[in-house]
Amino acid sequence: MGALMTVLLTMVMVVVGWIQPAQAADLAHGGKVFGANCAACHAGGRNVVVASKSLKKTDLEKYGMDLAGIVYQVTNGKNAMPAFKGRLSAADIEDVANFVVAQAEKGW
Repeated sequence: MGALMTVLLTMVMVVVGWIQPAQAADLAHGGKVFGANCAACHAGGRNVVVASKSLKKTDLEKYGMDLAGIVYQVTNGKNAMPAFKGRLSAADIEDVANFVVAQAEKGW
């Protein structure tokens, strides 16, 4: 029984070793993407078009904009916000969304 357990544990460790963990968001890259694509309207977490819909934590929460919502909004746009699908990669969008959430948590 001991040898069988050793073999099974070894197999599990090999399989788990092949599974790549999800890539962590690159906040520095997200900041660069934000600066180049978002800051004109959202510098400092503000919104120059609709001031009440800022990127501040309270406004994000009020409008139900969690990480997935921000990714969706950046990807697809809405109203005055342009869609960035096709202009930014999925990784760029994920990083900028994570940057926005991190900055909102810090209070911009």
